[in-house]
Amino acid sequence: MSKLHIRKGDEVIILAGKDKGQKGKVLQVLVKEQKAIVEGVNMVSKSTKPSAQHPQGGIIKQEAPIHISNISLIDPKSGKATRVSIKHEGKNVIRVAKKSGEEIK
Repeated sequence: MSKLHIRKGDEVIILAGKDKGQKGKVLQVLVKEQKAIVEGVNMVSKSTKPSAQHPQGGIIKQEAPIHISNISLIDPKSGKATRVSIKHEGKNVIRVAKKSGEEIK
């Protein structure tokens, strides 16, 4: 199992699929499946039974996981998609945007 270049809270852009070009924030990363859930992207309709959270039940819209290969981090400087390099400073691991050399927080 390899490490992923995307973390929870990152700003990402969608590279492929029905939501290509959309930007959003990563809500959750599913490491084993190599997928991520991005806010407002890859929305699916799901039917639910009535519960405490949804007393009416019915059909709700929610985000579905999208594969990591279809997601790219956004360069903090230019706002475009970028690849990521990893630098080690002592015990700290720092992610750096390949396009601008800017640190990704």
